[in-house]
Amino acid sequence: MELTPTDAHAHTTHHELIGTLVDKALRRELPTPAEALALLKTPDEVVLDVVAGASRVRHHYFGRRVKLNFLVNLKSGLCPEDCSYCSQRLGSKAEILKYTWLKPEEAAEAARQGVAAGAKRVCLVASGRGPTDRDIGRVADTIAAIREDSPGVEVCACLGLLSEGQAEQLTEAGADAYNHNLNTAGDRYADICTTHTYTDRVDTVEQAKAAGLSPCSGLIAGMGEGPEELVEVAFSLRALDPDSVPVNFLMPFKGTPLATEWALTPQHCLRILAMVRFVCPDVEVRLAGGREIHLRGMQPLALHIANSIFLGDYLTSEGQPGAADLEMIRDAGFVVEGMSETTMPEHRDDVVKVRRRGTGTELPPNALPRTPEQQAER
Repeated sequence: MELTPTDAHAHTTHHELIGTLVDKALRRELPTPAEALALLKTPDEVVLDVVAGASRVRHHYFGRRVKLNFLVNLKSGLCPEDCSYCSQRLGSKAEILKYTWLKPEEAAEAARQGVAAGAKRVCLVASGRGPTDRDIGRVADTIAAIREDSPGVEVCACLGLLSEGQAEQLTEAGADAYNHNLNTAGDRYADICTTHTYTDRVDTVEQAKAAGLSPCSGLIAGMGEGPEELVEVAFSLRALDPDSVPVNFLMPFKGTPLATEWALTPQHCLRILAMVRFVCPDVEVRLAGGREIHLRGMQPLALHIANSIFLGDYLTSEGQPGAADLEMIRDAGFVVEGMSETTMPEHRDDVVKVRRRGTGTELPPNALPRTPEQQAER
């Protein structure tokens, strides 16, 4: 098929855009919002060019490695929050498993299976607005039980909004990371949740960072947002500077307000992943919930953009069998990242700062107001 002059010009323009984005990402330079938006609006016929460009960036920083993460749902359902996308939300009629806190040994057994399959990180998740101090104790006991079996595994906690001092308690308990997603653009957050705010979420990520926990924060695509809002949340995430950015694609559970949202295509999912990779070039971009139902046969292409996936099942839905995940990784020419390997590029080694103040030291905690003299020294 011959290209018309107009088609040829458009293809050249798209090629130049992708080239510009690649060059900027390799220099760790932020693209402009207009460039990120233009990428999301490229036509389906150039999606392989988009993947190839993002792949150059992914391979530059992360090579052929794929990091495996394994979810353990410590407490399922009956959440008092009303997040529209969530099957565990207040008023949800989704027929999901509902149970209270797993015992530490039960969680450790589940984690053991994930680690045996190759998972490098175990993500401990509990539904609810946020943990009580008693809940933090439960998680601390669970982390200890997991460490007994798998001393080298990374442990990430995802427990909702944190209260003052809880991030430090999790650090002392041995957690390595904390996940709390921004999910969508700040201006439309109230459209998907009314029981807490976008600012609440940002504050929790900042608390985790201040306590020395590796920050993990991402988004959910497919909730009725426009491309501009996808770009906005990606740039907000870049400003937070997390180490890990999970990219979720909405799972439209029956019994939730967004049950009829089926706007995503495999090509659009790939463009979204690529846009996030260009905005956050040197962070762990994780292919997360919903990949199986929205990317379908194009999942292997997504591995050329993302360098991390969840292995097996999710919180309340079943995922692709772990054996199929491992086969997909091998067939696509990638290798599972080993426990002893460092995920992040060397230049990001100083992102997670070891706590040297607060409990156990003579220095005040970071939460205390700074004196005028300290502010002047900053």
